[in-house]
Amino acid sequence: MDSPSPLDPAPDHGGDHPVPAGTVRTRYLLPRHARLIRQVDFRRVYGRGARAHGRVMVVVGLQRDRRGSAPIVDHRLGLAVSKEHGGAVRRNKLKRILREAFRLERPGLPGSFDLVLIPRKRDGHLELTEARRELVALVRKLATGRTNGDGRGRRRGGSGGRRRPGGGRGPSGSGGSAPR
Repeated sequence: MDSPSPLDPAPDHGGDHPVPAGTVRTRYLLPRHARLIRQVDFRRVYGRGARAHGRVMVVVGLQRDRRGSAPIVDHRLGLAVSKEHGGAVRRNKLKRILREAFRLERPGLPGSFDLVLIPRKRDGHLELTEARRELVALVRKLATGRTNGDGRGRRRGGSGGRRRPGGGRGPSGSGGSAPR
């Protein structure tokens, strides 16, 4: 029996239906330790990661620290699909396509990154082959350092984190009305 190609869809064995004799049941899952789940992980990637922009998605990636106690996995995936993409059904479909593209390409991706994939808003639907192709190209950009931005994350506000004297509450610094 030929082994399945990474491009072949997962066999549909149905939930608890019996599997024919001689058939190997294959699990096509992305293990929990290969996913970004906690909000602190997403914030760390957004805050310190580099961005690579493509036609169908933006990839934010942060080089993994291999000294941690967690199991060593080459890449971990997080998805950020905003409500501007439509209702829950459409957003979940986008997430399934991006997750599958990552699952199929993960063994061949260069480097070792925590990745957050952000799909760009578009009218048509996203094809799996297009998502796979662009994911590989963008992760290569991250691995070679040819990214958009300096890798320190997005800066917020124009003051560079400094506050104005008096707490920024106006000329008197009190924020309230003058005493009577």
